[in-house]
Amino acid sequence: MNALNDVSPQSLRTRITKHLTYTLGKDKSHASLYDWRMAVSYSVRDIVIEPWFAATRKTYEAQGKRVYYLSLEFLIGRILGDAMTSLGLFDTVREILDDEGISLWDVIEDEPDAALGNGGLGRLAACFLESMSTLACPAYGYGIRYEHGLFRQKFENGSQVELPEDWLNQPNPWEFERPESRYTIPFKGHVEQADGKSVWYAAETVYARAYDMPVVGWQGKWANTLRLWGAHPTEMFDLERFNSGDYTAAAAPEALARTLSRVLYPEDTTESGKELRLKQEYFLTSAALQDILRRFLSEYDDLSLLPDKVAIQMNDTHPALAGPELIRLLMDVHGLAWEDAKRIALGCLNYTNHTLLPEALETWSTWLMGRVLPRHMQIIERIDAEHQSETNCAPDLAIVQHDHVHMGTLAFVMASHVNGVSALHTDLMKETVFAGLNGVYPSRIINQTNGVTPRRWVRLSNPALSKVLTDTIGAGWESDLDRLADLAAHEEDHDVRDAIGAAKRHNKVALSNWVGEKMGMSLNPDAMFDVQIKRIHEYKRQLMNVFETIARWSAIRANPQGDWTPRVKIFGGKAAPGYFVAKDIIHFINDVAKTINNDPVTADLLQVVYPANYNVSMAQRLIPATDLSEQISTAGKEASGTGNMKFTMNGALTIGTLDGANVEIREHVGAENFFLFGMTAAQVQDRYQVTDHARQAILASQPLQDILQMIAEGRFSPTDKGRYLPLVDAMWNHDPFLVASDFDSYLACQAQVDRAYTDADQWNRLALRNIAGSGFFSSDRTIKGYMADIWDTKSLA
Repeated sequence: MNALNDVSPQSLRTRITKHLTYTLGKDKSHASLYDWRMAVSYSVRDIVIEPWFAATRKTYEAQGKRVYYLSLEFLIGRILGDAMTSLGLFDTVREILDDEGISLWDVIEDEPDAALGNGGLGRLAACFLESMSTLACPAYGYGIRYEHGLFRQKFENGSQVELPEDWLNQPNPWEFERPESRYTIPFKGHVEQADGKSVWYAAETVYARAYDMPVVGWQGKWANTLRLWGAHPTEMFDLERFNSGDYTAAAAPEALARTLSRVLYPEDTTESGKELRLKQEYFLTSAALQDILRRFLSEYDDLSLLPDKVAIQMNDTHPALAGPELIRLLMDVHGLAWEDAKRIALGCLNYTNHTLLPEALETWSTWLMGRVLPRHMQIIERIDAEHQSETNCAPDLAIVQHDHVHMGTLAFVMASHVNGVSALHTDLMKETVFAGLNGVYPSRIINQTNGVTPRRWVRLSNPALSKVLTDTIGAGWESDLDRLADLAAHEEDHDVRDAIGAAKRHNKVALSNWVGEKMGMSLNPDAMFDVQIKRIHEYKRQLMNVFETIARWSAIRANPQGDWTPRVKIFGGKAAPGYFVAKDIIHFINDVAKTINNDPVTADLLQVVYPANYNVSMAQRLIPATDLSEQISTAGKEASGTGNMKFTMNGALTIGTLDGANVEIREHVGAENFFLFGMTAAQVQDRYQVTDHARQAILASQPLQDILQMIAEGRFSPTDKGRYLPLVDAMWNHDPFLVASDFDSYLACQAQVDRAYTDADQWNRLALRNIAGSGFFSSDRTIKGYMADIWDTKSLA
């Protein structure tokens, strides 16, 4: 099955012209960039249809086990460039457009980023879907078709301002609306017993309507489906109320539906926000499970076969309602007994944990759960009662505790497998957040270290390095990333080291030009590009990076003629709207940047760059241009990380702690090729036992004292000198993520980085070793692990 057998340059040219004419109603002389982008997108999509349909037919013929991946986020990014890369059409389309005087890169950049995710969780889900297609694993992804998705970020006077993302203001050429595939999603109301059965009389309902996007694998041999659910009203509006003049009440059903699929992660510090978030999670879960059962019953009539034919993966706790919902559907709709329904559900469901932070494991008040999902509250209580009775577990292992439903515990209890996402994370799951449950269910927790797709994150994002790799180790590494190990045999080849360095500088020049266009800053591409891009959160310790930046700036000012390594410090990331400490950190970074970038004494040696609205497309610019990757989270807090893997594949060196997948990256690239600092996870726990650990660390560090003094004096906020006094106070008295305790180690390690960067050839050698050691971190390897160890499913290639 190959979509490319009948695709010639001339046939593709004809296809693009036809779409321009007949789909978009434009001739070439009047076509806008948007028209060309849509015509190319529709043409590429046409080619994807063949393997998509063929994969569906082959899946039905095989009658094997299918995978269903439930995730509240799918951070897929722009699709056109990725699809052309997978299909091998990039150069062909570029030549066609060149003949028309159109830039392919302009066309690609015209596509909006699909705003369907926040960070690593959603990007991982997107990588996994692409790898499942590359490996011909029969699968569906299920998510929500957010009208606006995650907010668009801008800065006003250094502060984050959230604006609605408008990615769907234009038609989406990659989706197919399926009006025939819709399911009723109930909310609220009450439950009654009738003829020995529970009957849920819902007070509110919406329709979940399917929108399908094909996800094509490498070389176009297979394509799976990402099915996104859009919420639609079950009745458009109340005509009687409308005619009586009560327009708001008349439109209430439509307003509820639009609200459900409007925004990813609505602000949930209010009760109404919490209710919306819970409704969104149930909306996704119920629609997906109804669709799974409908598809299963179109082939089989024995529901006891469901675990043999269906593997459902809950990506984090957001779809944790899948346990009670599947039981509800099997009992209340299909008439199964409790014992059979529960056994079947347990046989289908699996749960991926992504956090060791207890506050990040969702809980919902029993009052809210019982009011919004009364039938599920009943089912959860029964699951919990049996869980406690059968395991004789301690009260703190209950699903319902202190009038709250603990969704991590619910997901764990209702899953056949619970997996961590790095070796360290999985070990810590067993020792910390799920220690008790691991004792009760000792074989349930397993590890599947995350990975990323090299097709998007090297081949598409970094053409310069991709050419070096193909010229050096031959073609085919994109689907067999272990072959990057062959690069190690060329370490002593000066030409290869130079080529890697030249590719990096090419990317740095491109990034410098982009920053110049977008921000009006002039960057030195020969300076070290030091990058930290990820969600803004205290445990990721952007604050420590900024403190080091201040220390560097202060030291340069004190000795401008010193032997300094020029650096460009680049930040990227968004803070959750209600996370005020993280938003203060963003403001602080921007204030520090303003001060440093306007200092003529340090201008040639240090710059700070923070472009607004970090997303997948920005990451594709930043990562290939990065010299130093900042992976500096508090040890034991980051589950895995995937940005760390992308940086390594692209030849960046890492400064980092022994946290998440950093541990495995260091093992694979070699300890001598990784800049390690800071405490281990065990030492972090010991440090927490020191009641005044922050004060002790600050008093032992003159550089940190000087930094905090400058902040307290208002050096970076001259118009509001007290702006960051709370930050200073928190550092002295709390410091929950041990910035102060790790700071001196970080500072010393950064000095080591400076020394290493002065030897360009040696730095290129280290970069080569990092690339050569990164093959393990392909999402293909991860998905093969899921297929063998969790899903028990086979490739249909």
